[in-house]
Parts: sequence; C-alpha cells; structure tokens
Amino acid sequence: MSLLSTRRDGFATALSMSKDGPSAYALEVNQALLKEDDDLLRQTFLSVFRHHHPQLANKVDVIFALSQAWCMSESDDDFDMLVKRLETLKPDEHILVASAFSQLLNLHNLTEEIVTARVEKAARLGEVEQSTRSTNKSLERLVNELGQNPEDIFKALCRQRVDIVFTAHPTQAIRQSLLKKYQKIRSEMDALHNTRMTPYERLECLDEIKSQIQAAWRTDEIRRKKPTPQDESRQGLSYFHDTIFHGLPVFLRRIDTALKNIGQPMLPLDTKLFNFGAWMGGDRDGNPFVTAATTRDVVLGARLSATMLLQSQISRLVYELSVWRASDELTAAAARILEARKDGLYAHTTRESYETEFGSVREPFRVVLSEIRERLNSTSTTLRYLMSHPHLNVKETLDNDPGAYSDAEAIITPLMLCYDSLVATGDSTIAFSELTDVIRQAQTFGLHLCQLDIRQESTKHAEAIDAITTYLGLGSFNAWDEAQRTAFLLKELEERRPLLPADLPMSEEVADVIGTFKMLATLPSDSLGAYIISMAHTASDVLAVLLLQKECGIRETLRVVPLFETLDDLEYAETAMEQLFGNAWYHAHIAGAQECMIGYSDSGKDAGRLAAAWGLYEVQERLAAVAAKYDVHLTLFHGRGGTVGRGGGPAHLAILSQPPKTISGTLRVTVQGEVMEQQFGEKEIAFRTMDLYTSAVLEATLAPMEEPQAVWREAMREMSRTSCEAYRAVVRHDPRFIEYFQTLTPVNELGRMNIGSRPAKRKAHGSIDTLRAIPWIFAWTQIRFHLPVWLGMGQALRAMIDAGKLELLQDMYQNWMFFRVTLDMLEMVFAKADPRVVTMYQRQLVDAGLHALGDELLRTFYEAEELVLKVMKHKGLLSSSSTAFLQQKLQLRAPYVAPLNILQVYCLKTIRDIEAGKEVDESGYNPVPAAVALMSRDPEKTPFVGAVEDTL
Repeated sequence: MSLLSTRRDGFATALSMSKDGPSAYALEVNQALLKEDDDLLRQTFLSVFRHHHPQLANKVDVIFALSQAWCMSESDDDFDMLVKRLETLKPDEHILVASAFSQLLNLHNLTEEIVTARVEKAARLGEVEQSTRSTNKSLERLVNELGQNPEDIFKALCRQRVDIVFTAHPTQAIRQSLLKKYQKIRSEMDALHNTRMTPYERLECLDEIKSQIQAAWRTDEIRRKKPTPQDESRQGLSYFHDTIFHGLPVFLRRIDTALKNIGQPMLPLDTKLFNFGAWMGGDRDGNPFVTAATTRDVVLGARLSATMLLQSQISRLVYELSVWRASDELTAAAARILEARKDGLYAHTTRESYETEFGSVREPFRVVLSEIRERLNSTSTTLRYLMSHPHLNVKETLDNDPGAYSDAEAIITPLMLCYDSLVATGDSTIAFSELTDVIRQAQTFGLHLCQLDIRQESTKHAEAIDAITTYLGLGSFNAWDEAQRTAFLLKELEERRPLLPADLPMSEEVADVIGTFKMLATLPSDSLGAYIISMAHTASDVLAVLLLQKECGIRETLRVVPLFETLDDLEYAETAMEQLFGNAWYHAHIAGAQECMIGYSDSGKDAGRLAAAWGLYEVQERLAAVAAKYDVHLTLFHGRGGTVGRGGGPAHLAILSQPPKTISGTLRVTVQGEVMEQQFGEKEIAFRTMDLYTSAVLEATLAPMEEPQAVWREAMREMSRTSCEAYRAVVRHDPRFIEYFQTLTPVNELGRMNIGSRPAKRKAHGSIDTLRAIPWIFAWTQIRFHLPVWLGMGQALRAMIDAGKLELLQDMYQNWMFFRVTLDMLEMVFAKADPRVVTMYQRQLVDAGLHALGDELLRTFYEAEELVLKVMKHKGLLSSSSTAFLQQKLQLRAPYVAPLNILQVYCLKTIRDIEAGKEVDESGYNPVPAAVALMSRDPEKTPFVGAVEDTL
C-alpha cells in the first residue's frame, strides 16, 4: 500500500507504524510523502503537457532524466549531455521547455508547502516535535523550567504586540491568477491526504487537481505590464481575505486555551497581540509611481475590504444571536434604535423588509446587530463614492455622513454591549463563541484592515524645508550645519504661527513632498501607521518630518521612524537618538515611546553579510541603552527581506538571536514580496507564523538570552572588520568587479521586467551604491552563487583560525545563538549554491579577460565553505539530522532548476548578442521576442531570471 493511501487516515496513521515513536519516524514519513506528492504533480503535469505537445513531451522527459542524473552524479559528462540536449532544441521549443520546467518547479514548491502545512498540524496534535517552540510550549517552559509567575506571564502577554508590515519590494513574482489555481491544488491535495474517500471521490479529487494544473498551464504566466502600487496593494490585501482575518481569532482562542493550562484567564477582548501594516502605496522612496493619489486609493481600498469583511461577520451574528433574554442596557438600546427607525432618523436603512425581519424588541441582539450591518453597508457605499470622487476629503466626508462609520470604536461599543449582556444574563458560553471572535477582529483590523506606512528619503524633506527658508529669506536650510538645522526646526515646532507660505514656489519634487503631507491630513488617522525616513542620518531628519506634518495640517501626527541602513548610519544612530531624547520638546512629544527601523538589505550590500549582522547587533544594543537612559520604550522595526543576504531566516530563531533586552514586548518586522505567500498563503502556515512570532517575542521579553562573553564580542569585532575589508576590496575597489557582475548575472535584464512597480535603481545611472539591494541579491541568487552572503566570511574565519582561535569559534557556535544562527544560515546558502553553474555562466557570458576574477571568487567560495564547516564540526553540508529534510527538498528541486539555468544562459547570450549587433540566426527567425518571453519565466525560489526570492 502506498503512503498516499495510508494518508487517508491522517498523518497519525503513518506515524503509528513507527517502532521508535512518532518523532523518530516523522522525518522518514515526511520525506516519503514529499517525494510521492512531487511524483504525483509532476506526472499529472506531464500528462497535460503531452496532450498539448505530444512530440515535445518526450524531449521534456529526457531533459528531466538527464538533469536528475547530473544532480545525482555531479559528473561533468552528465552535465555536458544535458547542455547538448538543450542546445538541440529549436528556438520556439526553448520557450515551451522553459515554461514547462517553470510550472514543474512551481508545483514542486507547492508540494513543499503542503508537507510544511501537514507538519504544522501534526505538531499541534503532538504527533511530531519541532525545533521551534509554540506559544503553549513557551508558557510551559517559562512556568515549569524557569519558575516564572503565571500572573506575570499573563500581564506580559497582554502588553505584547507584534506589528507585521507587508511590503511589495519585490512583489510576488507569480501572477495572482496562478496563485489562486495553486491554492485550489493545495486544497485538493489536503483533502486527498486527510479525508476518508470512496474510490469515486478519490478519482474526482485527482481530476480536479489535473483540471487546475491544466488551467495553470494555459494561463499566461507573464505580466504583460508593470504592476501599479494599487495592484500590489490589492494582492497584499488578498491574504487578509484568504487567511489572516479569519485565522487571527482562531489563533487567539488557542492562546486562551494555553493560558487556561497555566491557570490564567483568557486574553482581554481589547488585547491586540498583532497589528498589521503595509508599505504598498505608501513607499515613495525612489518610486515615482507612488503619488498622493495612489496613497489615497490604497487607503480607501483597505477600508472597503475591512468594511466588507466585518459586514459579512456581523451578518452571520444577526442570524445566530436569536437570544431573547437581555440586560436592561441592551434592551434600551434596541428600543432606541426601533424608535429612531419609526421616526425616520436612520436614512441609511435601505432594506424594505428590515423592520419586519428584525424589528422586535423581543430580539434585541438582532436589532442592535442589524443596525451595525446596515451602517457598514452605508459605509461601503460612501467609500465607493469617495473612490470615484478623488478631490473629496476622505476624513471629513466620513465624519459628516451620519450613516457611515468613521472609526471602529462605534462598532466595538455596541458589540461589547451585546457581550456584557450575555455575560450578565448567564449566557457567557454564547458570548465566548462567535461574538468574541468578531469583537477581536474589530479590535485588530478596525475599519482600516492594515495601517499604511509612508516612506520617503531624508533629503526630500530637507529640500522642502530649504525651499521654505530660501523663499522667506532665512537662508538655505541645506547649507546650515546640524546644530543650526536642529535649532531652527525646534523653534518652528514650538511656534503657533504658520511657516508654510501659501504662494511658495515649488519644484516638482518639493510639490510632491508637500502634496503628500497635505493629502495625509485628509485621511482617517486610523488608516495611517508610521512615517519612515529612509537614509536617516541625524536628528534634524526626524524633526523636519514633524515640522512638515505640522505645517500641512496633520492633527494626529504620524509617529516618525528613522531608518538606519548603511554601516555608517548604524554607527551614527546612537548619536542621533541621543540628541533627540535629550531635547525636552521632543521627549515630551513622543510620550515615552520611540520606534527605530534598522535595514538589513542595504547594510548587507554596503558591508557584506557578516559585518552587517554584527553592526545591526551592536546598534540594537546601543539604541536600547540610550532609550533606557531617557526612560523611553523602544520598539525596533526590523527591515528584513526573504533571502539570507537581506536578513531572512526562520522568524523564531531570528528573534531569539537578537541582543538581550532589545525586545521588550513589542516588535515590528517586514514581510516582503513572496514571503507573504510563504508565511500567510495557507491557513495552517499562517497559524504557525502567528504562533512563532508570539512565542519568540514572549521568550525574548521574559527570558532573554544571556549576554555574550567579552571574548566573543572581541572576536566578532575582529571578524567584522576583516570581512568588511575583504568584501569592499572586491565589490568597491576592484576595477574589474562591476563589469564582471553585470556580464555574469542578469542584473540589467532584471530591471526591465514587470516584477514590481519600483525601479531597480534609485538613480538612472551610477555604481553598486545606487542599485537597490533587492536586484543586487537576486542577480547573485539567479546564478546560484549568493556572493553577498559569504564574501568576506572566509577571510575572517581564516584570520581567526591562523591566530589559534578555532576552539573559541567552535565555542561561540555551540553556545551563542546569534553566531549559531549566522553560521547555520551560511551553511544553507552554501548548500543552495552551485559553483559548477557559476562556471557555466562565466564561460558563456563573461569576457575571457575577467575570468581570473571569477576564478579567484570561486576559490574564495570553496575556502569559506570549508572553514564554516570546520567551525561547525560538520562533515559536509546539511549533514546533521536536523537538516536532512532540507537536504531532500534541495535534491528534489535541483533537477527542475538546472535546465532553467542553462536556458537562462542561452537567453542572456542571445539578447546581448542582438544588442551588440551580432548576427544570431540566419533562418529568418527573430529571436528577440522569444528571448524576451523566455526571460519572463518565474520559477521562484532558485534561479532563472523571473525567480526573485531564494527564501527559506
């Protein structure tokens, strides 16, 4: 009997076959199921492909077999055979084969998500153990192992909050049309695994899987135009509709149960363990397509989504809460509503049958809830009206509409009245059910769903202030030193008279800055989150934004968050915040709370991964210390990407590896691009994501890791200096590097693709400094070299080992979470890299005069890998039992990736030859459209030009 049929009885059936117990058998079962799922979806796709392309299907079979053979043998002869087979393809066949392997890789990635979701569920059932702790396990550890008072834990959890901020750089590479089909396949596979089926039902399930695979194959996978910020926002909001909005109350119920197990009450209904934010439509740093109108559009879109989701939930409650017994307060409220309807005071009531359906004081809950429902309906009508009338003030229109809601409190108040009534009349069990869930949804998502952050680069604000001071004859703000700037800004912040002249002459850029602030003043404050200042350097950068908010009429000021990114910025961050906290006006303004953002992407691009990681570690300590000095609660906003080169990694370990006492119950973190799909695309995984964040922040707050030893710190400082020098010696100072990078990788071609709304560079021309961190990382990911992650690491380790400090490094790896996670991530990156593929790119695309640099980098790569394994005491990459499953995933994925690498090289060579004016094809076939189409494939995770994230 196959494991697929065994799974009809659920995961536990397979586990019960183990003689060594569930945990010992879990790995073997998962590996078998992953392989079986992979085979099932691959064979299903090939049957679809064979139906449409019977002649080419045999070639795809052969190519896959040859790719498998090479990935298993690692023989040069096998690789040459694979290359020769691909070279025999006709130009139009290149496109179809690339598309086929792109779909195969997407389906394989789907099998990984399916297995991951199954493991998450099995872990919650206690059938398997995981290396990361759930919140329930964390509570048990804090009480039973660490002896903490359950009441103190409860209070800490009530104060705790994690902000998850969705960003769209990059946006999800795979089109939403395809993602929806993959979600349906995932749902059918889940049913196939976990549902008792008759033979007919099983055949119907397999037919539906095949139908969705065929639909995916016949769907255009290429974005024909660049997505707008509004498109990116709509895609981000889809995760709220699919998993987050309905999944959050389910998770909070689990927390209630976990608290009950340690003798504590359920979470108060006004507790917000999570808050959700977004950058799509608000991040204008270097993105000319994010305008004031764009920001208004996405705010209205989010509010409309929130209104519709709440309206659906309230409608369910209207029919469920048929209870007649109620408190005097609720009965009186229902009577007032009925009387107002009779007098015609509620003009927003639109249903003629409304009063007869739920118009009796004998059903007071239905009367109150139906009133909320109708006002939500009126709110959605008003929001749609505002969308079609872009010149209207959103805030004023909502405030002045008697039928519409302008803030969530007006919804929460009557819901709490219903809740209190049920509790008072002895029906608390009913109150704790659906009503509790809706109240929690209203508390967390309100009428805004997710709060929009605004981001702009610091010099833009300085230019706006400079335009004002110059026009008023006060001098040039940009010419002043920091002391003059700070003094002027603080003086104007305390002034009551306006500073901004109505007739101020403005350049296009200054008009955009001023226009943005004026537009923000017209939006509901609950829809707005933080104002992020990218490339922040000084205290005046923060004060300038506060002054512009004041002058443009923003009454409820957005909290201003400096973003420190480059290594120099990280070093100056403490000084800037010391200046701010030490100022009496600013200290009073922030009311004891400050948020600072630290950037992982640009710091890594600037100094290399190791130096950036240590720089980020130290700046967190320094910022926490200066905040404590001035009695300010500091929230750190971690600007992490999906890849290791951009700070990516398992969320739980990433949080626990932060410096002690830098997470005090609050945390903000970005979830970027397709990481949204990986963390929130499926309900079990979304549940696990929220669980891990909650658990890690709670433990980091109540049981932080011990301070690293002084000798460890000194070792990290030495390695950081060495690695940074080695990294910059290549990236910044080797005159051959830029040309080598641009010819070896598809970085220039990436910038032409319709992946995201934002340009690839901050400026049209320039060096590595002007290139955004994302295409910088993606370009190296595409060719499976991951240079920004490991460059400099080998030199740092070699210097330490040559100084006789190998045992020290091994001690650091065993006993310091920060260093352990750093090396574990490096090991994974080395496992995903393939120098043989890099050699192919170099041989085909790079001028022979630059091969010496490539050969040097390859030698550096091998040395870094060897030294990392030596410190870890590992015999080979992913050789430990804990990484065996990851190793299998990479092995199964590799045969789909290798042909795409080869086809990408063909594509890049063709495009570049055409651009250089070389003769490419004498047959009359025009390779340009084919090459462009081939470049647009998006197999995700590992290479090919369309694949934009190498996530975990």
